[in-house]
Amino acid sequence: MKALIRITALGIGLLFTLVSFAQSTEQTEETAENQPPNKFAERVQALNGRSFNAKIKAIETLSESKDPRVLPILKAMLDKDQGLYYRKSDDTIVTVEEVEDGLQLTDVLTGEDLGVVGKRDARKIGINNKVRNVLKSAIAVLELGADEKHIRLQSAQNLLKSPDKNLLSLLEERAELEDVASIKHLLEVAIALIKIDSDDQKVRLQAVEVLSSSVEPEAVNVVRKLAEVDEAGTYIEADLKVAELADAKLKSVETKLAMYRATENIFFGLSLGSVFLLAAIGLAITFGVMGVINMAHGEMIMIGAYTTFFVQQAMPNLIEASLFVAIPLAFLVSGAVGVLIERTIIRHLYGRPLDTLLATFGVGLILQQAARTYNSNNVPVITPSWMSSAWAPNGAISFNYNRIYILFFALVVLFSLALLLKKTLFGLQMRAVTQNRPMASSMGIRQNRVDALTFGLGSGIAGIAGVALSQITNVGPNLGSAYIIDSFMVVVFGGVGSLIGTFFGAFGLGVINKLLEPSFGAVVGKILVLIFIILFIQWRPRGLFALKGRFVED
Repeated sequence: MKALIRITALGIGLLFTLVSFAQSTEQTEETAENQPPNKFAERVQALNGRSFNAKIKAIETLSESKDPRVLPILKAMLDKDQGLYYRKSDDTIVTVEEVEDGLQLTDVLTGEDLGVVGKRDARKIGINNKVRNVLKSAIAVLELGADEKHIRLQSAQNLLKSPDKNLLSLLEERAELEDVASIKHLLEVAIALIKIDSDDQKVRLQAVEVLSSSVEPEAVNVVRKLAEVDEAGTYIEADLKVAELADAKLKSVETKLAMYRATENIFFGLSLGSVFLLAAIGLAITFGVMGVINMAHGEMIMIGAYTTFFVQQAMPNLIEASLFVAIPLAFLVSGAVGVLIERTIIRHLYGRPLDTLLATFGVGLILQQAARTYNSNNVPVITPSWMSSAWAPNGAISFNYNRIYILFFALVVLFSLALLLKKTLFGLQMRAVTQNRPMASSMGIRQNRVDALTFGLGSGIAGIAGVALSQITNVGPNLGSAYIIDSFMVVVFGGVGSLIGTFFGAFGLGVINKLLEPSFGAVVGKILVLIFIILFIQWRPRGLFALKGRFVED
């Protein structure tokens, strides 16, 4: 009997458990049916509200979300050129791009390509000034609170360009929390740009102190404006104390700016020197070893630049890696052309430098015309993204990455060439022919082979120079001719055939050029450099570093 009672009780308990489980499952399913399928999608959809107040509420709601898609969506909505659109057929929020057949739609939630529709099938979501201000605030909050340093830095830089007094409290809060010194400084400057319009003299004086500690263009312009005087020498600024403080601080600001300008000019001089170095190394080898005045050397540079263009055309989806293919290929192509010129023309003109000058000048014209026949205009060479930006420590100075890379690349090429000449059999043979051709011949060195390879080596390095130049200047038929005179000046100044002389000559002339340009202009600066070289050669006819060899001794 007791066992029967226990079994009955156990069965009843099990029945209640099953019923409770079934009820909870139904409630869960009912709750799931009543919940919105995607809250974030609904919040984005609310940006297309019927009223501006509804849009503002949607923006504020989205700003509270941690979804990484929020920031680009709000930026697109604020962008007057791009904007956010909705597709009329189903109100889907999209971004658009104008194409020939209409509008190319992209879903802002998924990034999915929604195809092309007619221009009347999608409509832009309208905003007014109030919505625009809310968007600015929301974007600033998201950017300044981002974990990524570069996002916060970019936001602070943007706020300097358009300081908004509505963001003052936010900026002060973020400045207190910011732990990166450079970003903190920019935020403090942005705060000072807002407070400089205060009615409180003490606040304005503090703002001048902050602004005068910066070299950002926006801050410097305000300090200069406050220190302006009229024709009578009276400050234009009504508050005398503010004007006097700005005037006193302006002198130190101008000193800092002058130092930064000098530093930037030296950098540009080194950058120009690296270009001279790449362009002149090959010429120094050709002229120093063979005694050939190669006026087609500039066209070898042009061939290297065009090789870069053709490589990019052949691999359009691998632009980032195209230079690593173009460098060896440009060396081979230009070197092969150089060997062909030496074997067909130059070999018959050894010992007649003026004849080589005329012959190679004619070859250069032929190569230029060949380039014009292909395309008389400049060809587009794309700079990879890793070379296209700049490093800007502050607003007064910046260093382009492409020029930095070319500077180091030139040094690598010079070092590699020095190793080739000092550590290889070919380098030993080249130096032997340079120092004493009859003795080298008696030792069994094939002079014709050395001459051909030497000319090809010089032309190949010129091709590498063309790859570098394609990243900083236009690529066209006249590319090389713009650098041939400078290359000869570097070779003569540094010492014919001397690599160390070419190094010092290239960087020396590059820095001198850039230091003279601000005061005398580019043209007069070049003329002064030319006069300097002429006078220097009168003093040292063999250049900075004279190379002993058969042509020098003769």
